[in-house]
Amino acid sequence: MFIISKLIDKRIAAYQNDLISTHYAEVENMYNQIRGWRHDYSNHIQVMKSHASAGDLIAVISYLDELDTDLKTVDTRIKTGNKMTDAILNSKISLARSKNINIIAEANIALELKTSQLDLCIIIGNLLDNAIEACLALPENERVIRIYMEMKHTQLYMSFTNSTALKKQSKVSGRFASTKGTGHGFGLVRIDNIIDRHSGYISRNSEDGAYTTEIMLPQ
Repeated sequence: MFIISKLIDKRIAAYQNDLISTHYAEVENMYNQIRGWRHDYSNHIQVMKSHASAGDLIAVISYLDELDTDLKTVDTRIKTGNKMTDAILNSKISLARSKNINIIAEANIALELKTSQLDLCIIIGNLLDNAIEACLALPENERVIRIYMEMKHTQLYMSFTNSTALKKQSKVSGRFASTKGTGHGFGLVRIDNIIDRHSGYISRNSEDGAYTTEIMLPQ
């Protein structure tokens, strides 16, 4: 049992390291896009001035439309008040939107959280990765992820709901089984471990066509 436990711990640790690397790469990519857009800002202004000087209003409007579309691909969607949470959420929201998933999000939390950035990254990243993967099994017009986060007194409340092609699932030993097959589900285990360590609360609910996870973390 000890050897098996050690092997599981190693697999979870490896999964965690890969997950963190992926999340930070996504965050870095998003901010690189933002920095690139800002770098080109002066050039954009010069182009529009040139069109305006020539009296070509149609060209100005057309260029502004192109810039608006470009900016929306890197725009910060959520401003929770916590920088790391913003980075994780917005990188995942950007990824979801690129896959034509409708995102409905509302988040307002404390500037300072006792929950570590690492733990937040693992929780939010795992939940949204799973939600995105579930949505991709659906037609584009049925893909929806709802995110809600707020402070309830001294508790950080998080709710993530996604549409899914699956019917209502049954729990086994208090947990929904992973639909990805043997060797998967380490993300769920890692989330549960974090919740337990913080003496928090987690609830998972499966309905026909929808899956919801709610979490409360003391702060």
